Amino acid sequence: MVEMHLLAVNTDFRYDPFYALGVVTTFDRFMQGYRPDADKESIFNALCQSLESDPQQYRGDAQRLVSAASQTSWDAILIPDKASEFRDALNAITSNPKFKYSRLFAVGVYTVLETSSPETVKDATKLTEALKQVCQALNVSEDRVQKDLELYRSNLEKMVQVQAVIADALAADRKKREERAQAKATEAVSKDEATSES
Repeated sequence: MVEMHLLAVNTDFRYDPFYALGVVTTFDRFMQGYRPDADKESIFNALCQSLESDPQQYRGDAQRLVSAASQTSWDAILIPDKASEFRDALNAITSNPKFKYSRLFAVGVYTVLETSSPETVKDATKLTEALKQVCQALNVSEDRVQKDLELYRSNLEKMVQVQAVIADALAADRKKREERAQAKATEAVSKDEATSES
């Protein structure tokens, strides 16, 4: 939210679908496991609306990019043809000398790469090469993109670990409660038997 706000008040910032995809992806991945699940959409809506943005535009643009990426090779995304979903977004970025890079933009690009070429993100060498290509094509700092994505991926791993710890703690707590309930039930049966015998 802080990064979204700082970008929104920056005069050089222009909304683009990659940024929207980064916002949506980051929100959805970091909110996995949030309970109650039904509240997540209203939280997302409130987040966007607090910055006077349209949450449906974010979701719609993100969905269109993911859908297009699932049907397009990574190489074709970088050199979009006339019919490409990526053409307008990429042209707007490359033709803007004041393009305002953000971590959320990098996450959006990474999500497109992850969708169009899942094997690339699993191979560090291929990922580095793909990011180098996109950084050159969009004239953004390769070092900054690499660092931002390393932080993002590291935080995702930490979230998975935290969720596993929470799940284990909840399971252990549930087991203790069941054991206590079983002990109380056994104790009650023993008291009833003792009372009936006397």
